[in-house]
Amino acid sequence: MLGLQKILLLHLLACVRKLAHGSDIIHGEKAPENSMQYMASVQDNNGRHVCGGFLIKEDFVVSAAHCDDSNPTHVVLGNHNLKNGNHQKIRIENKIIHENYQRVGLGDDIMLLKLTQKVQLNGRVQTIQLPPAEIHLQENQVCQVAGWGKTKTDDNKPADELMVVDVSVIDKQVCKDQWGGVPANVICAGGYKTTKGFCQGDSGGPLVCDGLAVGIVSYNHNGICNYPEDPNVYTDVRKYLQWINKTVTDRNSFV
Repeated sequence: MLGLQKILLLHLLACVRKLAHGSDIIHGEKAPENSMQYMASVQDNNGRHVCGGFLIKEDFVVSAAHCDDSNPTHVVLGNHNLKNGNHQKIRIENKIIHENYQRVGLGDDIMLLKLTQKVQLNGRVQTIQLPPAEIHLQENQVCQVAGWGKTKTDDNKPADELMVVDVSVIDKQVCKDQWGGVPANVICAGGYKTTKGFCQGDSGGPLVCDGLAVGIVSYNHNGICNYPEDPNVYTDVRKYLQWINKTVTDRNSFV
């Protein structure tokens, strides 16, 4: 049994060498104004956008655990254009990373951001619903992923406008075969055999299927975004519902 575990770990480590943090939107379009009111720009102390996220309660944003590497300090909600000052900017009180997370590519890439105050829900800012644990995603089911940032591999200038693109769910076994193994508790969608998906600089955004936040942008292949060689990989939110619910109700998490 230990031998099998070592083999699986080596497969995952091999994958880590060719992956890159996920993020921005390739071959997408500008999101219609007020269409994705749950989207959050996770920013550092200099006001630089470092990751995406999504609002699940008035004082909680979900993002990717590896986004903590950029030391985010606050979130911005309520505006698709980050250069427009008409938004809510709220500091992060606490960052709760899943206890099993080690590094991107090894799984459990999920983090909850507790805000210092509750967001004002209005016509520009709303929460998004999480999926029930029993929901089943179909192969080729069309979902959406959105984010801010560069829109092609060799472009270092991030986009000011929120971009969105349709991506199709990829069979888990196909995903495993293409990557040579993937962590448990992930969803694959976009990238493989398409020119659409996410790229670097805005991990943590949601994969939205039928209006539910089912995934969290985690990683893709080697920073190649224009014509991705492997499927894009997301943390499967359905597998962390108990942890999320416990964390948002457990005040001891914020001590």
